[in-house]
Amino acid sequence: MPLDPTKHADWEIAQDAERSMKTVYQLGDELGLKKEELLPHGHYIAKLDFNAILSRLGNKPDGKYVDVTAITPTPLGEGKSTTTMGLTQGLGKRGKSVIAAIRQPSGGPTMNIKGSAAGGGLSQCIPLTPFSLGLTGDINAIMNAHNLGMVALTSRMQHEFNYSDEQLAKRNLRRLDIDPRNVQMKWIMDFCAQSLRNIVIGLGDKNDGFMMNSGFAIAVSSEVMAILSVATDLKDMRERMGKIVVAYDKKGNPVTTEDLDVAGAMTAWMVEALNPNLMQTLEGQPVLVHAGPFANIAIGQSSIIADRIGLKLGDYNVTESGFAADIGFEKFWNLKCRYSGLKPNAAVLVATIRALKCHGGAPIPVPGKPLPEEYKGENVGWVEKGCENLTHLINVIKKAGINPVVCINAFYTDTDDEIKTVRRMAEAAGARVALSKHWQYGGEGALELADAVVDACNEENNFKFLYELSTPLRKRIELIATEVYGADGVEYSAEALAKAKKMEADPETAKLGTCMVKTHLSLSDNPNLKGVPKGWKLFIRDILTYNGAGFVVPVAGAIKLMPGTASDPAYRRVDVDTATGKVKGLF
Repeated sequence: MPLDPTKHADWEIAQDAERSMKTVYQLGDELGLKKEELLPHGHYIAKLDFNAILSRLGNKPDGKYVDVTAITPTPLGEGKSTTTMGLTQGLGKRGKSVIAAIRQPSGGPTMNIKGSAAGGGLSQCIPLTPFSLGLTGDINAIMNAHNLGMVALTSRMQHEFNYSDEQLAKRNLRRLDIDPRNVQMKWIMDFCAQSLRNIVIGLGDKNDGFMMNSGFAIAVSSEVMAILSVATDLKDMRERMGKIVVAYDKKGNPVTTEDLDVAGAMTAWMVEALNPNLMQTLEGQPVLVHAGPFANIAIGQSSIIADRIGLKLGDYNVTESGFAADIGFEKFWNLKCRYSGLKPNAAVLVATIRALKCHGGAPIPVPGKPLPEEYKGENVGWVEKGCENLTHLINVIKKAGINPVVCINAFYTDTDDEIKTVRRMAEAAGARVALSKHWQYGGEGALELADAVVDACNEENNFKFLYELSTPLRKRIELIATEVYGADGVEYSAEALAKAKKMEADPETAKLGTCMVKTHLSLSDNPNLKGVPKGWKLFIRDILTYNGAGFVVPVAGAIKLMPGTASDPAYRRVDVDTATGKVKGLF
């Protein structure tokens, strides 16, 4: 019997389940994989040779495609990964061939306040420790590839400053004339390190580099991670890697990784990372782990490659989009599905009574502090008011032409009247509704959710994008702001407006997708505005270009690409049992 999640921590439940988990060889046999398609990393984790699998199964019909998203969360998160695991287990209990596809966690939130995104309770991805601490090295490969690009840029700037054109020519270099005030890339690392957001590099003499302002972003916000998410094969990845714009020259022309002769070496770091990772749920269903989180500052999707494999190997592929439906699902809808050509059959919108109370007027929970007393008692009025956010996001999913299923991710403290209120309001908005107790009971607790998803997948839908790539950039931003976020319009900083006009005049940039950067804690660009804010305009302060990934990246509000570490981070509770070597304290 599994441990009781009301009495045991997630890491204790995971370690107990890991004593009897399947080997990757068993998972491979159950999936019908050939020996050479399975690339083991030990006994319980493997990479999959996606080229071999997709070549062999290319003509096999795809399974059903289900996206898991959520309402606007509290800072504590509302259990999207837990629900993805629970739904996968529930479908497994119903005898379905099902595969989950989730994102690899970042070391930033793992060691900070949000945890590793392995799920929780009796709905987790295991083995937990390697999942949380680097897995097979994909994020490390991304850091090396990205930072190699920065090494190439900064060393080139130093040499161009120190050498004449003739001296450069002797070294087989041409002058790129890079503008140090217009460098687009920063360095990256996989922790939340606010002190590195803005730095000065190149201090010392001329042999110590070119002195200029620089900084760090978190690893998963890297364009290299975005490329891993959307690349379809190695050739596609190599082409995209060469299009990364690292800076602009003094005439305003882009300088790419190809110009720096580093794109090939950057791709070399990524060859193995292009293969998805195979893990499992607590109940033994296969889980593909690939690409990274943070849909607020990145695309935040499991990879196209992982989903394509899942759709060929299973009758159901349950994939996950980061954060709430206004950002994670919107990017799944208008970016990932556009680039993959895949059409979803249903979307699960995760809601908790806790988050609905927050949107309805309860105090905002603070990570690391006890949940406010107001959440411990029944308050149907707060839940009903908070359902405005739920209804808004149901309508966002319906605008995509997808069948929505609301999952009430049950906490054992929720009351019957609070749950009835959510059911009533979600059904009135045109969604199926399922109460799911997967955190407490695993797959057995997710059967109602599994049945609702099967029903939704069996219905026809009318999937359509919010905009076409021919739509001008500022019009696209306006559509996302008004139709998805509920804004009254869009305002721009002078810098962002100038960039938008320049991009609209460039035929190549004009056809890139739009990947918004915005807080995940509100539909607006102000994290403190809950529910469905009224009478506001989205403020775009900057626009970045991810030419390799195929995105224009408008940055809304004051959000940072390098999060900060809180005063009571998770690493204070992580340790190692020196007798067994087991890691404890992860969640």
